[in-house]
Amino acid sequence: MKLSQFKYNLPKDLIAKFPVENRDESRLMVLNRKTGKIEHRIFKDIIEYLNENDTLVFNNTKVFPARLYGNKEKTGAEIEVFLLRELNREQRLWDVLVDPARKIRIGNKLYFGEDDVLVAEVIDNTTSRGRTLRFLFDGTYEEFKQTLYKLGEMPVPKHILQREAVPEDRERYQTIYAKHEGAVAAPTAGLHFSKHLLKRLEIKGINFAEITLHVGLGNFRTVDVEDLTKHKMDSEQILITPEAADIVNKTKREQHNVCAVGTTVLRTLESSVTTDGFLKPIEGWTNKFIFPPYDFAVPNMLVSNFHLPYSTLLMMVAAFGGYDLVMEAYKVAVKEKYRFGTYGDAMLII
Repeated sequence: MKLSQFKYNLPKDLIAKFPVENRDESRLMVLNRKTGKIEHRIFKDIIEYLNENDTLVFNNTKVFPARLYGNKEKTGAEIEVFLLRELNREQRLWDVLVDPARKIRIGNKLYFGEDDVLVAEVIDNTTSRGRTLRFLFDGTYEEFKQTLYKLGEMPVPKHILQREAVPEDRERYQTIYAKHEGAVAAPTAGLHFSKHLLKRLEIKGINFAEITLHVGLGNFRTVDVEDLTKHKMDSEQILITPEAADIVNKTKREQHNVCAVGTTVLRTLESSVTTDGFLKPIEGWTNKFIFPPYDFAVPNMLVSNFHLPYSTLLMMVAAFGGYDLVMEAYKVAVKEKYRFGTYGDAMLII
């Protein structure tokens, strides 16, 4: 497959800037791979497509407020710092992206918050935009983390939403089942599930399995090569517990449906498969890049948002649903004015 095959015309006004009022009341397009039929429903109707003993697999990663605004010493120039991952807890070392990068050099100090409550020193250059920061903080680790997160904003993708973060994002840019902190982007398919809907699914006898993939910025990295076999995905940390693997494998053995909630779950499940197509527990990293054609071993249903043109997420969905059918469905979604992107509507592929 070539990059140019994942182009489609997306009017800017169809990219959702804000979520719908109630999580489970976004629109849901249902795509049937066998018949090619497309249905238009509301997200909470997903319960009608799942049967007793089917399993929904969720990504329980938790987004942390990773975007900070600070000032450079002497010049006072405003600097945006995007926290990527903690490198060393004791030394308060973090891997970050800085913008504008050209102004930030090793040895520079950055100041954050009123009265410069937090100070960081640049100690290394990792990439053209990347830096390693050492935060200088006298208190305990808990106090440091509290201060850091108080100053931080939820890292909503500004270029996609075409807006800055707002206080409401603290709650809405997070799934209701988020547990393990470490993501700098939300697994967006999961944003549609409400507590009420989960309860109804549970009463119907649907099983829940939880995996973890800490979503990194690689999610938004553009593909710069026409030949997709030459694109390299960023590595992201994953965890599949023995308990989650058991739930999924039992469902498969009994020939019930395994539904991946989102492309992050899809990638995680397909990153740890036995030769006979079952799920293996894993604690490690994945840089798996899925694009058509691809034979999926574990899930046979997928919930996903509507992704942007040329994105690796669209490629993954096309691999699952079939390239022609998915690209046709996206044309229908544009015509029917579905909402696209992070806070947009959902698609269920069965």
